Amino acid sequence: MGTVVDAVKQEANGTLPNGKKVQVVFVLGGPGSGKGTQCANIVEHFGFSHLSAGDLLRAEIKSGSENGEMIQNMIKEGKIVPSEVTIKLLQQAMMDIDNEKFLIDGFPRNEENRAAFEKVTGIIPEFVLFFDCSEEEMERRIMNRNQGREDDNIDTIRKRFKVFVESSVPVVEYYESRGKVRKIDAGKPVEEVFEAVKTVFSSIHAKVA
Repeated sequence: MGTVVDAVKQEANGTLPNGKKVQVVFVLGGPGSGKGTQCANIVEHFGFSHLSAGDLLRAEIKSGSENGEMIQNMIKEGKIVPSEVTIKLLQQAMMDIDNEKFLIDGFPRNEENRAAFEKVTGIIPEFVLFFDCSEEEMERRIMNRNQGREDDNIDTIRKRFKVFVESSVPVVEYYESRGKVRKIDAGKPVEEVFEAVKTVFSSIHAKVA
């Protein structure tokens, strides 16, 4: 049976149901903070696998499975997909991919997600990579990249910012209080942002080595 000591031993590492040990980094940042670009760089330079909770949900819907139908119906009705559903998809993806190092992008979206993830998986993230960017800069970027995307109008963008501040910032604050947040100034040019990211990831490589 797991004890408090075992739980402490799990710090920063977790074991999946198939016995595989994994290292998880949560990647958080507002819409337009550049998370996707930097995740691609981290995958290329540091050998992590990139998991997006949103992509996994969309793939499950496309698969036509019973689970996918349930997810689609919930989204249609404007309901939030239960944390456990998203977590099980993340867990399954980590078991299916031949890698031990994972970037989980855009999750946990809120405190309930965070608590459920730790409870269901027993995994404590190595750290949280937080792309800190001003709303003005994120708004400018989103409007510049607007290629007819419906969700890229100014009102919708501002709503997304509001949701991010209300839901995701408390998650960042929770991990910050535990010394697990690595904050990146994401308002700088892409190359400079990646230099800061490299410093963070090089330090965990040194620790592992």
